[in-house]
Amino acid sequence: MRVIFAGGGTGGHLYPGLAIARALKKADPRAEPFFIGARRGVERDVLPQLGFAFELLDLHPFYRSRPWQNWKTVRGATSAWRMIAAEVRSEPPVCVVGTGGYASGVTLAYAALHHIPFVLQEQNTYPGMTARFFSRFAAQVHLGFPEARRYLSPSKRTEVFDSGNPIEPPPADAFEKAPARAKWGFPTSGGKVLLVYGGSQGSKAMNDVVAAWVDEGLPPDLFVIWATGKANYDGLVRYESNQVKVRAYIAPISEAYRAADFALSRAGAMATAELCAWGIPSIVVPLPTAAADHQTANAKALADAGAADMIRQADLNTATLSTAVESMLANPAKLSTMRAKALERARPTAAADIAQHILRLVASEQTRR
Repeated sequence: MRVIFAGGGTGGHLYPGLAIARALKKADPRAEPFFIGARRGVERDVLPQLGFAFELLDLHPFYRSRPWQNWKTVRGATSAWRMIAAEVRSEPPVCVVGTGGYASGVTLAYAALHHIPFVLQEQNTYPGMTARFFSRFAAQVHLGFPEARRYLSPSKRTEVFDSGNPIEPPPADAFEKAPARAKWGFPTSGGKVLLVYGGSQGSKAMNDVVAAWVDEGLPPDLFVIWATGKANYDGLVRYESNQVKVRAYIAPISEAYRAADFALSRAGAMATAELCAWGIPSIVVPLPTAAADHQTANAKALADAGAADMIRQADLNTATLSTAVESMLANPAKLSTMRAKALERARPTAAADIAQHILRLVASEQTRR
């Protein structure tokens, strides 16, 4: 029972597909996930390590600011179309799952034209171009943020679900902070732990402000776990102390989530989904250069729900950061309320739920045939 997963280019479009594929395989061992991605995307490094079958194609994004380079996009799409056709002929899939990004569009177009049922999973509050266009042809659309629905144009036959973003759900003991604090060398009680996380590669803009803020002196009851990103680590490791733990990269990130009372984070869809699932209040700094400014839309949705405070990158400095942190430290009731609001938005079973919907779709399609 082959299911093609089309998506990637960035981790935000690849990892949702991986989570769904694992859940699908767990729900029905007959499922055979097959990934189609881009040679220049993160999937080039990730997929070979995971045991899933895959094919990487010469796919390119749509160059909005450099339109003269779109000949690469057209050439890559033409070549990819032939390879996708060959894959489908060799082993026809029961459905296609698209998780967005430039690596998914050609496969979804092929599925639509050849009447292969497909499912979309849209991570962000403001959907990407792929989801906005293909939602009208999809059998199912699964939303990471319910606010995304207003931007889509599903047909009357399309089922739209507020499923949440598919992540690895927190374990049963996720909220036992004392053992996690001890692993980081922090006191097991008293004070608060702040996680600084600018994404898997870190954020120089956030790191620069955090460094200056630490130089000014931290409150004595605050402890910091700081994921700098590999490119920034060498210049920031000097901040390591009993109060500040500096890491280039934290894997698994759950080790930091377990200890954290609140976070300073980018507003990527998967990061915010994880923060909500772990019940971690956040100060979110959306990446201003994200496509269609979708991180700002994500951040506003969380802030409007009461699960986060938002600081625009242009407004982020030591004063605004200090004010935001002190607001959390001085007001336990605020932290508690934000934690509850984050958990209200959490969808820790999203991957399993989406997998069940896919299996139901496959069963109905097979019955019709």
